[in-house]
Amino acid sequence: PQIQRQQMSNSSSISHFLLLPLAHTRQLQLLHFCLFLGISLAALLANGLIISTVACGHLLHTPMFFFLLNLALTDLGSICTTVPKAMHNSLWDTRNISYTGCATQLFLLVFFLGSELALLTVMCYDRYMSICKPLHYGTGNALSQFFCEIPHILKLSCSHSKFRELGILVVGTFLAFGCFVFIVFSYVQIFRAVLRIPSEQGQRKAFSTCLPHLAVVSLFVSTGMFAYLKPPSISSPSLDLALSVLYSVVPPALNPLIYSLRNHELKAAVIRMF
Repeated sequence: PQIQRQQMSNSSSISHFLLLPLAHTRQLQLLHFCLFLGISLAALLANGLIISTVACGHLLHTPMFFFLLNLALTDLGSICTTVPKAMHNSLWDTRNISYTGCATQLFLLVFFLGSELALLTVMCYDRYMSICKPLHYGTGNALSQFFCEIPHILKLSCSHSKFRELGILVVGTFLAFGCFVFIVFSYVQIFRAVLRIPSEQGQRKAFSTCLPHLAVVSLFVSTGMFAYLKPPSISSPSLDLALSVLYSVVPPALNPLIYSLRNHELKAAVIRMF
């Protein structure tokens, strides 16, 4: 008990932090509040104008203005993360920030500043392409697919993509083959256990649970592998579209029906919720 009391006396929890005061007199605190308010309103107006102009102007739907729109969003996020609390502290003459508020502010600040750094890096590369390689900058950007798929993105690459294709193929095949082997091994063990069930009704119930899972997995793996490994000679827009629908649209639509809504406990919980 004495050791426990010593441990409890040495432990402490922080409920709030104290921020640096911007001023020690009331007049300067109000001045800082007005200054931050003016900066926030100016940033909100300028970045909001950029966002609305780029979003509504169809002629501005180019990579450069897309990056500017996202940069304006991250700038607004950075300002809205730090300035409102500083304004609140200056107006109400306080230094406190709660533990949760501090953690949230820190997370958001790292997220927005990291995003801004990434955007500035990509914008630098965009400027490099437009100035140093102007003929490559204006190449076509039309995809013959209803979503951004790796093979169709690689077709638009101006550089040689053989090594990229080989790397993606090796990594994808390794992951898919490893998952497929694990699934096959698991279902072999499942079927061996099911066949040892003495009652025919129990076997049917187990098979009715497992076979839909196996069907969706087989559909997903087979169509996905065929879409990425098929020879170019048999490739066609209609075939690519059908395969992409089979492995990217059908399984996500069937998974809730097979994995979740057939579960009696989940159905009962849904009924209780409604």
